[in-house]
Amino acid sequence: MKKLLLLTAFAITLGLGAGHAAQVFVRFGPPPPPREVVVVRPGPRHVWVPGYYRWAGARYVWAGGYWAVPPRPHAVWMPGYWRHRRGGYVWVGGYWR
Repeated sequence: MKKLLLLTAFAITLGLGAGHAAQVFVRFGPPPPPREVVVVRPGPRHVWVPGYYRWAGARYVWAGGYWAVPPRPHAVWMPGYWRHRRGGYVWVGGYWR
């Protein structure tokens, strides 16, 4: 029974990883970003994570920025961006460095 449970958990983990690894490829680039209003910082540890355009199946949709607490001291947010590739654009997600 334990073996079956472990195999099931492993299969689910593999499935989640594969879905996360898929790249978003769009034939045309996003529009220029809108002016974003940055509200007052909620606390001294918060860092502004800027907004970005995400692909919603048929068009770009703006995802607004937000304040976040870094996962560790001195972490820096590296924003995501749309990288031009032959024939279109690929989304490169942001991450904490």
